[in-house]
Amino acid sequence: MPKPVNTVPTPQLEITGSRQFLAWLVEQRLSLAFTTYQAGKLFLVGANSGDRLSVFERTFNRCMGLAAQGSTLWMSTLYQLWRFENALEPGQAHQGYDALYVPRLAYTTGDLDIHDIGVERDGTPLFVNTLFSCLARPSVTASFVPVWQPGFVSRLAAEDRCHLNGLAMQEGVPRYVTAVSRADVADGWRERRVDGGVVLDVANGDVVCGGLSMPHSPRLHQGRLWVLNSGAGEFGYVDLTTGRFESVCFLPGYLRGLTLVGDFALVGLSTCRENRTFSGLPLDAALARRDAEPRCAIAVVDLRSGDAVHWLRIEGVVKELYDVVALPGVIRPMALGFKSDEIRRHLVIGR
Repeated sequence: MPKPVNTVPTPQLEITGSRQFLAWLVEQRLSLAFTTYQAGKLFLVGANSGDRLSVFERTFNRCMGLAAQGSTLWMSTLYQLWRFENALEPGQAHQGYDALYVPRLAYTTGDLDIHDIGVERDGTPLFVNTLFSCLARPSVTASFVPVWQPGFVSRLAAEDRCHLNGLAMQEGVPRYVTAVSRADVADGWRERRVDGGVVLDVANGDVVCGGLSMPHSPRLHQGRLWVLNSGAGEFGYVDLTTGRFESVCFLPGYLRGLTLVGDFALVGLSTCRENRTFSGLPLDAALARRDAEPRCAIAVVDLRSGDAVHWLRIEGVVKELYDVVALPGVIRPMALGFKSDEIRRHLVIGR
């Protein structure tokens, strides 16, 4: 007899939380946003009536860096830097959502490969201009205004020399950055992916930590400089006295995207192993030793124990994440995009 044919279609996208992930979101009174440039999606995840996960998505081409401050959400895309504003007042709701992020402003930057975004004291966005190996501000008359570059980068050029990518802000001031290498030639970082990664002090340009594998997402929290040693699958912090990277835990994936809330870190994981850029890294051997496969997920790590206490698994067409941010005080967020007519009809009078 012929074998029965499985007619059930393969799910295109499946997002599931671990058993206590939703309860943790509700307990912390927050939701989260994350981006995937591979699929071109901004996802907003929260709680629906407290007993079900709410997942809302909008399409933006190559969306990457995120920064949340108050009612504002910044996001970088293929050739623009977007500012979203929550159009709802406290206690207001729209279709059951308590936050409605509306795209209000876009700087057209050109394709600068913008990675992390910070917000300065006056509310101006500051971003990592990876193509030109510098930190930059947007402009109303130009693609960008350069603000800072590593001392080993001899000139501004559209060559992605060192793959500058991560930015840690301290009270509205850029404090630390990450780069995959200290290369000063076009695309030079690719030969230094295994152990050429550095964390740099923006104030003086010094290397505060070296020998990392494709580091990303530096963040200052609770008096520590946290960072992802992405190519090794390690989440940890830099001991600024010794210059050593201290691993807190291993997570099964290529790490990118980090936000910290209280005693917890939310860390983005990607699979990425089929891409030549991400092959041959220490992560491969670390996964093999643990008999594990890479995941696309967001892990909630307890900073006190180093345990991954909760998970949000993303399976199907989405395999790579870039950034994740927490939205404190928001329970169920949504956003307007440009694929439907709703944005035409949503009108708000300013005060």
